[in-house]
Amino acid sequence: MAREDLKMNLPKIKLDDMFSTQETRDAEKLGKIVNIKIEDIDDFAEHPFKVLENDEMYELSKSIKENGVLVPAIVRLKDNGRYEMVAGHRRKLASQLADLDSIPCIVKDLDDNEATIIMVDSNMQREKILPSEKAFAYKMKLDAIKEYYENKGKTVYPVGTRYNTGRDLENKVEESRTQIYRYIRLTNLIPKLLELVDNESIGLRPAVELSYLSKDEQEEVLDNIECYSCTPSHAQTIEMRKLSAEDKLNADAIENIMAREKPNQVPRLKLNENKIRNILPKNIQDNKIEEFLLKAIEHYTKFLKNRDRDVR
Repeated sequence: MAREDLKMNLPKIKLDDMFSTQETRDAEKLGKIVNIKIEDIDDFAEHPFKVLENDEMYELSKSIKENGVLVPAIVRLKDNGRYEMVAGHRRKLASQLADLDSIPCIVKDLDDNEATIIMVDSNMQREKILPSEKAFAYKMKLDAIKEYYENKGKTVYPVGTRYNTGRDLENKVEESRTQIYRYIRLTNLIPKLLELVDNESIGLRPAVELSYLSKDEQEEVLDNIECYSCTPSHAQTIEMRKLSAEDKLNADAIENIMAREKPNQVPRLKLNENKIRNILPKNIQDNKIEEFLLKAIEHYTKFLKNRDRDVR
């Protein structure tokens, strides 16, 4: 074949395609890109992912200020004429910090379930995702998938076999169904316990066990965590869950379980109360004992320092 014929058969490549990202090209295939005022875009209802004004956000804002928004956001039109952000919450905030009044968007015609699935999938590409974010995101997507198939009457399994939403979600994320359901259980934790999971003070497995406790029981566990400056082990949470199921978990039981020493427990200062009371002034009130002891220790510490200085 002649060289001229080869040239004629080669696909034509636009110059823009050579310098655009795959993500940008994929976005362009979704629909027409339009600039929408940021003030006209509402956040996604019950958005489970945290959009923080931190160093990473400032870096993104700086990049947008220099290069613009490279990947358009995805929005949908609301009944009141405003827009709802589906994918692009971080780009929206970064654009605001960069003093932009509008952001490039693709307007999609999506129902609630379709919008939820896209919202979750787009955020799952982030490098770091908190357990609480995964928990509510997985739950939202699982509910959306289930409702979608129920509404559409679709099935991918033989007649008489129920559609397995967990299996469908498992196929779309890099985690097993068991792990997905563990994260979803975290949505049953009180907020302060969930914060301890996010900051890695409580592991996933112990947190799952705690999620089966009532809210009052969880509050009692939290009080003991703060009191003993430690978190319960997996074995301890299993014991708590068992007692809770038997309706035997009360404040005393939780305290007894939490009081046991374990590897992650900060060493506790043990004092003999009788010995202390024998040397305290007889007329001192109970609510003044702590203050008295602290001042006594402070004075004794100064005495030791002065004595050591005189010895030298």
